Amino acid sequence: MMAPKLTLTAALAASTLALGASVAMAEKWDMPMAYSATNFHSEMGVVFADKVRDYTGGDIDITVHPGGSLFKGGEIKRAVQTGQAPIGERFMSAHANEAPLLGWDNLPFVATTYADNDKLWAAAKDKVNAQLSDLNLVALYTCPWPGQGFYFKKAVNSSADTQGVKFRSYNTATATFAEALGMVPVQVEAAELSQALATGVAESFISSGSTGYDRKVWEHLTHYYKVNAWLPRNYVMVNKGVWEALDGDTQAEIQKAADETGAACSAKSAELAGWYFEQLAENGMAVEDAGPDFLAELEAIGAKMTADWLASTGADGQAILDAYNN
Repeated sequence: MMAPKLTLTAALAASTLALGASVAMAEKWDMPMAYSATNFHSEMGVVFADKVRDYTGGDIDITVHPGGSLFKGGEIKRAVQTGQAPIGERFMSAHANEAPLLGWDNLPFVATTYADNDKLWAAAKDKVNAQLSDLNLVALYTCPWPGQGFYFKKAVNSSADTQGVKFRSYNTATATFAEALGMVPVQVEAAELSQALATGVAESFISSGSTGYDRKVWEHLTHYYKVNAWLPRNYVMVNKGVWEALDGDTQAEIQKAADETGAACSAKSAELAGWYFEQLAENGMAVEDAGPDFLAELEAIGAKMTADWLASTGADGQAILDAYNN
């Protein structure tokens, strides 16, 4: 009578060990993101995590942490580089002060439509990925924001109206724009923007309609000028060592999820672009095209910024623009 019991016990033990081994294989990844949970980038981050969990059979289990809740926006790249988090999202041009090539998407008035932005990314992708590899990062997917315009708490017709205005900047390009217009740049993360506007730390900024809507900036500002200066890209990055430690099949499954999510995110961005303007207007903001004098000044500043970028990136930057223009 004892033998069957021992056999059953042994079978159960073997089953438990097998289950334990299966569970042990699963990797849990925390994915910090800088924007609110309701922002489309963050929503797409959740879509990506779900796809990865599905395609890898649960072997890679990603938990999304939006709104700078795990690491603040400015800390995310460093956290992924150093392995504090295996994966995360940041807008690429935030790193242009460290690696100027990563400012490829902030060249004013070079690629101002989604189609042109895709074309510019195709021209930049290989060189950008090589640069990211040097930073111990691998880009899984990118997604553009809608075109960038200016928010103010007064009507602005030219730089005569912007002198001394405290301007929230989010990277080198936005700080350069501010200084050229006589404004005072102040570094403020998106998650802290509402407080900065409420306390007077910032009075103006450049961004898409998305950030204005997410942060309900109509509570503090009155005017949005559609400039469509550039379509900056966020990117989901993974630590290079973590990525290279995965087997080829798992990499392929994650990349499939990334490719699908990147395409869906770009489509969502384009779909929402006009809707954001409608929401700003419905909440009392004046939403209008920049006037000819203001736009002419911005274009002149933009041309100098592109020239400066080419000077800082050398042959690689020129190759990107040549490939785009051809």
